[in-house]
Amino acid sequence: MPVLWLFTDFLRAPDPMPAIARLPPGLSGVVLRHDEAPERAALALRVAKLCRARRLGLVVAGDARLAARLRAGLHLRGGRRLLGGRLAGLVTSSAHNVPEILAARRAGAKILFISPAFATASHPGGRALGAVRWRLLARRAGPCFAYALGGISGQKVKELAGFCYGVGAIHALEAGISS
Repeated sequence: MPVLWLFTDFLRAPDPMPAIARLPPGLSGVVLRHDEAPERAALALRVAKLCRARRLGLVVAGDARLAARLRAGLHLRGGRRLLGGRLAGLVTSSAHNVPEILAARRAGAKILFISPAFATASHPGGRALGAVRWRLLARRAGPCFAYALGGISGQKVKELAGFCYGVGAIHALEAGISS
């Protein structure tokens, strides 16, 4: 399973292709959000083609039919299961609290992006979990793998050692992989 996931963000980075092209092959994946994109399906086809060519994982957020069409995995929001489309790939989910973790586990998620781990520009003024609370939630993730999302940097990930199987990020990966 990829350990490094780029979360696309239409408002902050309308064209995700350059960031996807920089991801390390075999170790990385893409969570395609881009819900607001006017041509989301066409973009999704281009993203899927690039991910296959570069050996990157791909999950589509919130659209089981599109995920099935692309033969990609599905990303659930808060563990909420979606109807439609036969899933051919990995199921991931965001989780912000224990009820969402339990819902994601019931929905068959294998990876939980527990967030926001740290303060993030994506949600200015939002309350971050911090390392201690993030680790407490990560303990509840099993049998899913806990990944950190929000305010990710190399130094911050070290604070989650022992519980963190990987990370998801927007800004850290849009600008290039940070240390």
